[in-house]
Amino acid sequence: MTGPTLVLLHGVGLDHTVWEPVTALLSDRFTVLAPDLPGHGSRPPAPAGITLADLADGVADEIPAGAHLVGFSLGALVAQYLAVHRPELVASLTSVSSVCQRTPQERAAVLARLDTAAADVAASSEASLHRWYDGTDVDDEQIARTKATLLANDPDSFVNCYRVFATGDAEIGPELHRITAPALAVTGELDPGSTPAMTTRLAAAIPGCEAVIIPGARHMLPVQCPHELAEALSAFFGKFIGGYPRV
Repeated sequence: MTGPTLVLLHGVGLDHTVWEPVTALLSDRFTVLAPDLPGHGSRPPAPAGITLADLADGVADEIPAGAHLVGFSLGALVAQYLAVHRPELVASLTSVSSVCQRTPQERAAVLARLDTAAADVAASSEASLHRWYDGTDVDDEQIARTKATLLANDPDSFVNCYRVFATGDAEIGPELHRITAPALAVTGELDPGSTPAMTTRLAAAIPGCEAVIIPGARHMLPVQCPHELAEALSAFFGKFIGGYPRV
């Protein structure tokens, strides 16, 4: 498929396969790329001290100029960094299930989860699965796939990238006003971490950013609500790219 290029960036501990349900809905209208972030998938483990800038630099060469970036969770922070520091790459920015300017209480909660991950990756992964999927209608096979992906991570690499996720919003938050690309922020109504309040903050911080809250959804929008997410993306793109109606 030739057409506008859509670059999908995944969350911490996941890989490009998290985007498969969304890719299936959009690949007829877009050239879809879903590169793995450094330290994820088949890429080498992320070293201690890796930064948000390192993660962004590690994927920038795979992004053609003028792409539409859609980042999920950690991938959203990476996409925001690129929109600030490599604006020539970013025709539009969509932040899916993104944290933003955590409060002290929210920061303490994520640092506690980081401590759990550093002590016991398996326990951390199990807790994440409950936070992401409890109360949803996502099937057991998909949950098992997510669990297998989490457990396949190099433990040190996972913690190194999780640390970026836990602290990266404080780094990029003061820079969000510099983003000039059209922007959209999407999260689930019931997301316990990337909350609707955070999406409201994000929309306020990025000039002209729209906010969409998907009713009844939790954190894993690409697999829990691919149709709703694809529809939100299509509506957003339709405002400045002709010929791409809602799905």
